[in-house]
Amino acid sequence: MSKVIKQMQMASIHDTFKEVRDLVVLSIKGLDCKADHSFRAALRKKNVRLQVVKNSLTRKVFGEMGIAADGNSPYWAGPTALAWGQPGVSIAEISRAIEAELKNTKTAAAYKDKVTVKGAIAEGQPVGFDVALKMPTRLEAIGQIVAMIVGPGGMVAGCLTGPGGQVAGQVQTISEKTEGEPAAPEAATPA
Repeated sequence: MSKVIKQMQMASIHDTFKEVRDLVVLSIKGLDCKADHSFRAALRKKNVRLQVVKNSLTRKVFGEMGIAADGNSPYWAGPTALAWGQPGVSIAEISRAIEAELKNTKTAAAYKDKVTVKGAIAEGQPVGFDVALKMPTRLEAIGQIVAMIVGPGGMVAGCLTGPGGQVAGQVQTISEKTEGEPAAPEAATPA
């Protein structure tokens, strides 16, 4: 392959992945065209793209972009395909979409031993695929943060209103008790 062609391919890889920091690294080996098309179509419906890349060129481009691309990593052994999402799609969503498609009962037989997950890259750093599956999505993370903020606030509000409610209940009980009882005769005071 000529140097000009390599430079063009590297420029294409750079343009494709310039804003991408979250990827899932796959190996697609021996997948027939029908299964390949159905796999890509299923992922595309979930806003996940898939591209087969040349390892050496991709490692160079990723190294320039600050994405961890160690040449000794098992991510770059054998044929490699990269799955990434549109802007705003997290590594968790990408990983869950791939996991769901690989475990889909209708298509799982076509992918068995042909599509394997090598790992994931989150924010430019390699992570295990099982870790990427457990990471929260953006909305889940926001929900967790809100729960952490609201939880203690609710406890403080309960502490402030709890004793006041108890005192109000006791005052109400005493007032109800005195309203129902006849007035006691006043004792005569000695003069």
